[in-house]
Formats: sequence, structure tokens, C-alpha cells
Amino acid sequence: MTDTFQDPEVISSAASAEPQVQFQLSPPPLPLHTMFRLGLFQMGLGMMSLLTLGVLNRVMIDAELLAIPATVVGGSLAMYQFVSPSRVWFGQLSDAKPLFGSHRTGYVRLGAVLFTLCIFLAVQVVWELGDSFATTGWSWATYGWIGLTALVFALYGLCIGTCSTPFAALLVDVSDEDNRSKLVGIVWSMLMVGIAGGAISSAVLLRGLTPENLQSTINQLFLVIPAVVILLAWIATWGVEKRYSRYGSRSTLAGREDQITLGTALKVLTASRQTLIFFSFLALMTMGLFIQQPVLEPYGGDVFGMTVAQTTQLNAFWSLGILAGIVLTGFLIVPKLGKQRTARLGCLLVAASFLLTILSGVTGDPLLLQLCMILFGLASGITTNGAISLMLDLTAAETAGTFIGAWGLSQAMSQALSTLIGGALLDVGRILFPSSPVLTYATVFGVEAGVMLLAVYLLGRVSVAEFRDTTSRVLTDVLALELEG
Repeated sequence: MTDTFQDPEVISSAASAEPQVQFQLSPPPLPLHTMFRLGLFQMGLGMMSLLTLGVLNRVMIDAELLAIPATVVGGSLAMYQFVSPSRVWFGQLSDAKPLFGSHRTGYVRLGAVLFTLCIFLAVQVVWELGDSFATTGWSWATYGWIGLTALVFALYGLCIGTCSTPFAALLVDVSDEDNRSKLVGIVWSMLMVGIAGGAISSAVLLRGLTPENLQSTINQLFLVIPAVVILLAWIATWGVEKRYSRYGSRSTLAGREDQITLGTALKVLTASRQTLIFFSFLALMTMGLFIQQPVLEPYGGDVFGMTVAQTTQLNAFWSLGILAGIVLTGFLIVPKLGKQRTARLGCLLVAASFLLTILSGVTGDPLLLQLCMILFGLASGITTNGAISLMLDLTAAETAGTFIGAWGLSQAMSQALSTLIGGALLDVGRILFPSSPVLTYATVFGVEAGVMLLAVYLLGRVSVAEFRDTTSRVLTDVLALELEG
């Protein structure tokens, strides 16, 4: 059956002209090549993630480079996620207010330009922070640079939110239930391709890195890759929303989804207890995946004696494992186990992979660590695909931007806490085990495994049927009252 929707401009003009009814056929199905093209934006985000959490954090923490305390590094990097409550607003804003003639594309492109500018500015502030620690230690000047570093990363996070939530909502807009899981698999696979590609590119650009050429080399890296990311964002979104978006036809009340206010959105989000349960599950699951994020590269350096370029390549092994996990999950595991059981399996495998990562440190063999990263990536891919597919099942199409913003908020806030907790746990481990680097890092990985097991417990309480029943009823009632007012 073909859906149709009435053009609001046609309806408006009909009021002053002779009675007429015009209809527009629903957009065509999203072709496979366009799914891959959309994935280019996620690939760019993967490359940016690698720069900030794979390269910059190692440079900041490394004792032979900037030697900034891990807690300060974790707290600074976490700031771009601590501003994630704005993602709900950006999602709702993209539902209600078109930008540059579109509901999603304008936000995606503007955000891409802004966050690439912000990250280069952040790097320049980091140099000053490192110099302040080296020359004056814990001085008032250093505290000032710490504050400025946190502020710049917060601005970076706001720019990420400007584009990431509208992009996720765009995926809902251009897909249907029968092809959405395929789109998710492709787009999130491209994210992993971006991380792997960023790791390889960074390793090439970072060859020969020394304390003497550190600043010029890193500055070059943070100019070249962000420029590529902007280009990918433009290519990814070119013409997609205009041709394939089902946004207008999915408004259940007179095609006026754009009248939903932020207050209405919050009412819808609090309508079902399942929203809170799934919100909490996503938070714990994300922490279980990312507490290691600020310490993985230092782990490779301190325990395995790897260089900056070599530890950056660990992200390539991890992301390739995720890519394999996502593909296997989409084609084999989800069809057999279902989305919820798949997510549970992935969480358990992630916890097991952290125990193996700890054991690899006992051997000190870099090849074994690389194998652990592949296994961790495979488990992460299974978890990610299952959780994201389940997330889209728990998203009301009428307020897709709002719900995607809420899920993004859960993941972003927990990722921020993960970055901060990971750095703090590393400093705690150094205090508890000053002569044992392996036990120092085992403190981080052990806590992370425990958090993932808590996520498994919450996942068992998620019910898609209950969410849909409750949210559907409340959404209809709340939107009706909103429009009547």
C-alpha cells in the first residue's frame, strides 16, 4: 500500500482558490548505494573519534610527551559528552524548524563545519595546557588552561550534537521497517571503517613522531583529516532528504509534527517506564564499552612498549572486529536470536574480552593484545548492532528526533562519564599498584567488565511491546492536546 501526504503549501493556497486536492506519492525506497553514501558521514565521525580519543588522549597522557594527569585528560575530553543534554533539543529542533530548507541536512552540514573548527582550536589550547604543566605545575595559570580546555571541548560537543542527532533522525526519516536494520548495519559499519581508516591514516602521518616535532605533526593531522570529514558530510547528505524522506507522511495528526514543542517532547519521553529502563541500559552498556577509551593507548605504551603510531593502530584492530561483528549480527545472529538476545550475548562477550585483555598484559606480547582488540571489537559489534536495532524499535516515528536525541543523550552522558572514570581509575590504579603497570590497568578493565554485567541485568527488563503500547496512547493524547491549544 502506498502512503500519500498533503503538501501544506497546497492546502494553504487552496483556501484562497477553487477547491482542489493534490497528493504526492510517497518517496521511493532507499537504494543500497545511497545507504552506503549516507554511511560516509558516520565514517567521518569515526575518523574524528579516532583523532580525539585515539591520538590526542595518548599525546596528553604520555609521560614522554605532554605528561598531563590522566584525570585531567579524562575530564577535559569528557566535556564534549557532558553537554549531550543539548542533543535532545537539537533533535526536537530539527523536527520543528527547518534549516537551510531542510529538517535534517542543514543541521548535519553546519555541525560538521563547526566541530572540525572546534577540534583544531582545542588542540592549540592543549599545547598551552601541556606547557603550563611543564613550566609551572599546578599553578593558577594551569587551572585557567584546564578550564579553557574543558570549555573548548564542551563547544566541540555542542557542534557534534548539532549534526549527530539530526543525522540519526534522518536515518529514521528515509527508511522503512523492512529496510531499517540493513541501513543501520551499513551506516554503523561505515563508522567502524572510519575508525580503521583514521587509525591507518594517522599511523602514516605520525611516523617519525618525536617530542621535537610533536606540535607540527599533530597540527597537520588535525587539519588534513577534518577537511576530509567536511567533504564526506557534504557527499553523504547530497539530495538524500529531498528525495527519500518520509518525514511529512509520518505525522499522525494532520501532518503537523512540526508543532510539537519541547514540553510536549518531554511528556512523551516520560510516558513509559520502558523509556527509563532502556535509557539506563544504554548508559551502562556504553560505559561498559568505553571506560577503556582513554587508557587503551597508554596501556599499549606502558605495558607493551608500543609507540604512538602503534597504539593508534590498535583502534584499527578494534574497529575491524566491530565491522565483522556488525555484519555477522545483521545476517546471522539477529535472525536466529532476535535483537534483545543478541544484545545480551554481545554484552557477555565484551565482559569476557576484558578479562582476556588483562591476561594479555601478563605476557607483554603486542600480538596478543592485537588479538584481544579484534575479539573485543567482534563482541562490541554484536552488542552495538543488537542495541541499535532495539533502540530504533523503541523510537516513535512521529517524534523520531526527540527519541533519537534521548537515546543519544543516554549514550553521550555515559560516554562522558566513561572517559572521566577511565582516567580517574587509571590514576587510582597507579596509586594502588605503583610498581605493577598490569595491575594498574587491570583496575580499569575489571570495573568495566562489572559494569557490562549490570547492563545485562537491565536488558532483561526491557519490553518493546510495553513501550509501544504506552507511548502510542500517550503520544496521541498529548499531541491532540498540543494542537488543540
